[in-house]
Formats: sequence, structure tokens, C-alpha cells
Amino acid sequence: MTNPAIEGAAKKTPDGLARRIRGLSDRTIAWIFVAPTIFLLLAVNIFPLIWTIRLSFTDFRVNRPNNEVEWVGLRNYQRILSDPDIWATMQATAHFLIWTIILQVLIGFTLAFLINKKFKGNDLWTTIIVFPMMLSPAVVGNFWTFLYQPQIGLFNYAIAFFTGADPASFSMIGDVNLAPWAIVIADTWMWTPFVMLICLAGLRSIPDSIYEAAECDRASKWRQFWTITIPMALPFLMLAVLFRGIENFKMFDLVVQLTGGGPGNTTTLTSIDLKREAFERWRTGYSSAYAVILFVTVFGLASIYVKALNKVKER
Repeated sequence: MTNPAIEGAAKKTPDGLARRIRGLSDRTIAWIFVAPTIFLLLAVNIFPLIWTIRLSFTDFRVNRPNNEVEWVGLRNYQRILSDPDIWATMQATAHFLIWTIILQVLIGFTLAFLINKKFKGNDLWTTIIVFPMMLSPAVVGNFWTFLYQPQIGLFNYAIAFFTGADPASFSMIGDVNLAPWAIVIADTWMWTPFVMLICLAGLRSIPDSIYEAAECDRASKWRQFWTITIPMALPFLMLAVLFRGIENFKMFDLVVQLTGGGPGNTTTLTSIDLKREAFERWRTGYSSAYAVILFVTVFGLASIYVKALNKVKER
């Protein structure tokens, strides 16, 4: 049965245009619909990437557009890779990345495993746990900045309750040794629900018949966990690690709101350092090379990881 709206549109189409459309192949019509998206993708993603790569070989400064631009070749890349401050920033980023992923996966999977067990108030607890993920990083940053205040922050008083230490004797965001852990805790609190939801999807995709067959074979709960639950939920766990790894590698707003990269450069992640090079020191060519190095690093690691993920899914 023909849709009246389609019939109306067909009648209003000029005869010449209708004949030309009827003469087009399905492939051509498909390209007509896809072409605007491709052009938008090229304009928004591909062109800026190519332009950034080009600028990375120059000494261009965006705040001095009238200066003559000199082609410096690989000099920017050599300076970046030989700069000890850059490597210190990479180390701070690696610390943040590794520990947030470990904590979020462990806590997220544990919460998903518990939520997957049907109990009274299951939906309510799921909503409460997911709530931090709904907040913006700016709100979370302000919230945890208040919690970390030595005099009035609830976090310090909670630590003092369990350890007996004076709440005012330490500052999570003002101490060189504690500040890296302050941003790890805040990010873990915010994004663990995201990992939990992915893990929960994985757990609920496991058929009950497999567990029933294992019980018939007298497999213990512990053995079922390690031989059924973990292997079948592993692709979802790896997917969560991939998502959070990419997002945390470019983490910016939450850390800026909490510590601003301090004290000193203790919590200066690569994204913060890149922003300072580009928009505070105005070294556009240098920062472009910096961005290209970060892009290649993330893209390369993600590609290797995706291949490993595909192998796990094919087992």
C-alpha cells in the first residue's frame, strides 16, 4: 500500500527532475544522500588534521599572523621528544590514566555484578549509582574542590575518622604527593557508573542456560565466575577500558577545575600542557607538533588494542 505523503511528493516533483531521478542508479542515489555527511566530515575533522600536520613543520604563531612563517622541518618534534618537562607531563598522564582505569574497572565490574543479582530496590540503587555520570565535569570539579577543603571538607573528616589524623593537617589538592590521587578519586567517582553500565550489559547477555548446565556439572559458584562470567564478560570489560582510556588521555576540564595542573606541574596532564603551549605561550607550530604526537600515540595504542579486542570476541 502506497503512503499518501509519498504519492503527494511524487506528484509535485517536476517531470524533468522526476525523469532524471528515475534514470539514476541505486549507488548514485546513495552517494547523493551520503555526500553531505562526507563533506561535513572532511570540513570538521580531516581538513583541520591535515592543516595541523602542516603547521607542525613551521614556527607559525597565531598571535603574530603578519610574521613570515619559517619551515623548520622536524625541529618541533625533536624539541618535544627531548624536553624533560614533556616527559614529566606524560608520566603524570600515565599515572592518572592507569589508576583511573584500574579503579573504575574493578569497582564498576563489582557494582555491575551486585546489581545483576535481583534484589529489592535494584532499580533505585542503579539510578543512585549512575547519578554522578549525569553531572558536568565543571560541577563535579567544584563539588570535589569543596570536599577536599582541609577545614570544612567532608573528605578530610572521613579520612580523619578512620585514621585519627587531624583533618586540617593535609590538603588533597595542595599537596604534591596527594594531588595526583585527588584527581584520580574524583574521576573514578564520576565515571565508574559508565563502566558499570557496560559491564552490566555484558553480564545480562550471558544466557542462564550456561549457568544451569554448569550447576548440573556441580561447578561451584567460584568456578562459574572464573570459567563463565569473566570470559564472556571480558569483551565488554575491554570495551570499557578502551572508552575510558581514550577519554582520560584527553582529560582536561575536571583537572583544571580541581587543581589547575598544580601544585607546580604535578597534575599537569598532556591536554593541559598542550592548551598552555597553544593559547598561553602562542607557539602554534610547536603545539601542532605536540598535538600530532599525542594523536599518533592514542591512535596507535587504540589500533593495537582494538585488534586484541577483536581476537577476544572471536574466541
